[in-house]
Amino acid sequence: MSYFVHPNALCETQHVGPGTRIWAFAHVLPGARIGSDCNLCDQVFIENDVVIGDRVTVKSGVQVWDGVHLEDDVFVGPNVTFTNDPFPRSKQPPPSFSRTLVCRNASIGANATILAGVTIGRDAMVGAGAVVTRSVPPAAIVAGNPARIVGYVDSGATEASLDAGIYGNELPGMHATRVAGVTVHELPLVRDLRGNLVIAEMPGPVPFTPRRCFLVLDVPTSETRGSHAHRECAQFLVCVRGSCAVVVDDGRNRLEIALDRPNRGLSVPPMVWATQYKYTADAVLLVLASHPYDADDYIRDYETFLAAVGKR
Repeated sequence: MSYFVHPNALCETQHVGPGTRIWAFAHVLPGARIGSDCNLCDQVFIENDVVIGDRVTVKSGVQVWDGVHLEDDVFVGPNVTFTNDPFPRSKQPPPSFSRTLVCRNASIGANATILAGVTIGRDAMVGAGAVVTRSVPPAAIVAGNPARIVGYVDSGATEASLDAGIYGNELPGMHATRVAGVTVHELPLVRDLRGNLVIAEMPGPVPFTPRRCFLVLDVPTSETRGSHAHRECAQFLVCVRGSCAVVVDDGRNRLEIALDRPNRGLSVPPMVWATQYKYTADAVLLVLASHPYDADDYIRDYETFLAAVGKR
């Protein structure tokens, strides 16, 4: 065989890729499909309607039930619990089991519980012991019970770096970032006993004449907004009250930027994936847009976004 099965393991499927290793006391049922160069550790159970991609690691004590699909390069930590029936009853199986998808390069920490029917996005990380009740966006880091987004992979906190000006200062009050075309602007703040004033000229810090504006407010702190890119529309974001964080991603670089004062603006060009989260309870986010609303201008699927970036 081109793959390894420990003498004390039971592998009933013939669909196993070369280089895969199945260790002692693991049991793989005949309908399962296992890719190449995988590592299934001791006491792993794989049911029939399961697809596992290439280079997947499944650590000890994991049961992968019908309806679960693990894409390439996924890591599943010890004693992770998958589920596939949201309303289980003894000896009353559903007509079909819920489908759970763990996308490429995602990692699930030890003892996490994954509820039926969720998707864990590409590059996402699930913290040890988390209980995942809803789908996890690409590159998000989630933790807790229920799991909440606590960060994004490779985004980096930027406030100190921006204040130090390490990204450069091409124009007074403007900072370039490592994400293509994204700039942070410190807008003029005029202090007065009668009330303070923030100024943004157009053209100026806002690099376009707005054709639409909207406010985002009353967002629960556990929620995210955005999580999409625009094909043509550019945006300028200012959190006029409270604070939130924006994660910008050009397909190669990712950065988290805090909008924590009313004179900090963020310019986001087209073809940059943007997500807002960490809203405070009083946060009010003002968004200026270069184009009127057009549903076809949105890219809401991260894989589609990466493909579009690659074509450019």
